[in-house]
Amino acid sequence: MRLLARTLRGLEDVAAREIDEFGFGRVEHSRHREVWFTTDRPDPRLLDLRTVDDLFLLAEVIEGVGHTKTDLARLVDAARASDPNELLWCRSRCGGSDTTTSVDVAASFLGKRNYNRYDIEDAVGTELAEAVGLPYHSRREGSAPPAGSSSFRVTIEGTQAALALRIHDRPLHRRRYKQASTPGTLHPPMAAAMALLAGARPGDTMLDPCCGTGTILIEAADLGLGARLLGVDHDRNALEAATANGALMGTAATWLLADAGRLPVDSGRVDRIVSNPPWNRQVPAHGSLTAHPDRFFTEIRRILAATGQAVLLLHDVEEQCSVAKASGLQVHDIRQLSLFGTHPSVVTLTR
Repeated sequence: MRLLARTLRGLEDVAAREIDEFGFGRVEHSRHREVWFTTDRPDPRLLDLRTVDDLFLLAEVIEGVGHTKTDLARLVDAARASDPNELLWCRSRCGGSDTTTSVDVAASFLGKRNYNRYDIEDAVGTELAEAVGLPYHSRREGSAPPAGSSSFRVTIEGTQAALALRIHDRPLHRRRYKQASTPGTLHPPMAAAMALLAGARPGDTMLDPCCGTGTILIEAADLGLGARLLGVDHDRNALEAATANGALMGTAATWLLADAGRLPVDSGRVDRIVSNPPWNRQVPAHGSLTAHPDRFFTEIRRILAATGQAVLLLHDVEEQCSVAKASGLQVHDIRQLSLFGTHPSVVTLTR
């Protein structure tokens, strides 16, 4: 069985690592925002993947897709050659719904084409809907698919296209525990990827000094890393949200109200620091960081164990790395991402 995982740009290798190391399947290859892999049989555990945005059954791979409208015929032929009823059965065996009310298609492509996404969606969707005897819902007018719709995906990179069926009834990045939220909350697969990159071992202490609603630590717990989890924030409302979200997942974490520039932690006691610091973007800096933002890195340097490391999501990365170095930290890796129109970097620091 072949699958296609969608992820954030820049995290393809992290998603591939989770798939491989956690036994979800065998990775075939990666391309822009995608990881293709295989498994021996349908398995509902596939929906436990944390670093991917969404997961699909890969139905067809179409080669030789060009940039003209006549190339849409190749996609229609592929939809006709696929077996959507078999895909729907396989979806139910993977933990997806065993019923469907309609068919919808979402398409994306790289590069310039003489057709748009809606041309692709309508051409492929009409064919698939006819095959299963259900109505087709077009996205061309901007309306969302009805509840119970089976969502197919078409992606084109270069001359290669993929046709796939979403397994779950909603994208995997929409976590059910995210009942309480605040501005600036981190995208859950991003949080999971950062926790995985931190390389925590069982028994390590992992700290998020700007934990917000707790996403990073909740994702770390769900990955089963076995670390002791400590979340700190200056905002009482954010901590209440973190406590509520963590309770929904049964996350064993300690949540503390404190200043990220004056952390209530002994020096050299933290093995892994994973955080999305505010820096006055969606969330303003609070406490001592308002007047002295460099204290964030000074505190990291103070509390980090000799063999520890910090994994941070940073904007204005050159400026922030300069401040980190001035605080006595070493920059070991910079990974640029594409995140909802912005281009932050995941930076790994050590003492």
